[in-house]
Amino acid sequence: MRTYADIFKALADETRLTIMALLLRHGELCVCDVMAVLQISQSKASRHLRYLKNAGLLDDRRGGIWVYYMIASNPGDEPSRVLQAINELVSSLLTDEIESRLSEWLEKKSDGVTSCEAALCK
Repeated sequence: MRTYADIFKALADETRLTIMALLLRHGELCVCDVMAVLQISQSKASRHLRYLKNAGLLDDRRGGIWVYYMIASNPGDEPSRVLQAINELVSSLLTDEIESRLSEWLEKKSDGVTSCEAALCK
């Protein structure tokens, strides 16, 4: 069972709050998507995502060498209540710049101009 204190500790970081906002708005994202949009390293993105997963807020799935994260589908009582409460609040963290970076990244990725592997070489 996750306690509210554990969940709020996980959310007590601006990067993790921004990741939550991205996932709440856009659904599933790969670690490389988070890296590209937030302009952070793979290890930092993975660490933040794992922290949120360990708090019961996210689910993950493996696709090749990459891990994809999404809002937990069956989070339990405490995480569920927190997710409902923060949904609207964290959306204000998604600035036009962040949304623009995500759109540009996903477009390049879908066009094959860049890939998750290329994100490691930035």
